[in-house]
Amino acid sequence: MSELVFVRHGQASFGAASYDALSERGFEQVRELARHWLETGESFQAIYSGTLQRQRETAAELAPVVKDQAAPQRLESLNEYHGDPLIHIYLRDHAAREGVAPPDGWPIKDNRTFQSVLEAASACWIRDELEPQDCDQGFEYWRDFKQRVYGTVDQIMAAHSGGSRVLVSTSGGVIATALQRVLGFSDQQVIATNWMVHNSSVTKVRYGGGRISLSQFNSLPHLERQDKQHLITYR
Repeated sequence: MSELVFVRHGQASFGAASYDALSERGFEQVRELARHWLETGESFQAIYSGTLQRQRETAAELAPVVKDQAAPQRLESLNEYHGDPLIHIYLRDHAAREGVAPPDGWPIKDNRTFQSVLEAASACWIRDELEPQDCDQGFEYWRDFKQRVYGTVDQIMAAHSGGSRVLVSTSGGVIATALQRVLGFSDQQVIATNWMVHNSSVTKVRYGGGRISLSQFNSLPHLERQDKQHLITYR
């Protein structure tokens, strides 16, 4: 059996001028994971990442656990969906009807407010209720996002067999959708699963012989020690 090992990127810089960069804590989370794997003798034959900065930075920190330190292969199809256009469309077309007050400013600085609005927008998204306009740059329909994640998972599995272990540095939405490909759960469960995925967490999928199964989800072996638990984050 071969294995895909998904790692969600470390904590990004929420509320900063550029979200798409690891925070200091994000770098620390991923370095702890690399250190843990080096200590336990883990190794991988290949590494992939999306092209987003936080995904690339995470992959770079994990590169020492890859045989011969092969450079990460970057696939745009491993990028997270764009949350901003989902939120903009939801606030413009749906929030008032659902009794949701618009946030004070943009970008949304309060973590709880952001999460609440994103959850409402995502629920509309997967029900195909968001209608983009020309100004809504970066919008991607749910069905298209799902199809590109499915296709990329299949592509990577087809390229690596015979007991290979492949590392994938990506984001929570991609990991949750990949699990839907494996387990066949509903679209609503994809979004619920997305909110559960910790920064720098490890999810393992085994495949081969026409079979595919989940063997580990959202694991944080590198942060379980009491002196490291302060590093555990969702965003």
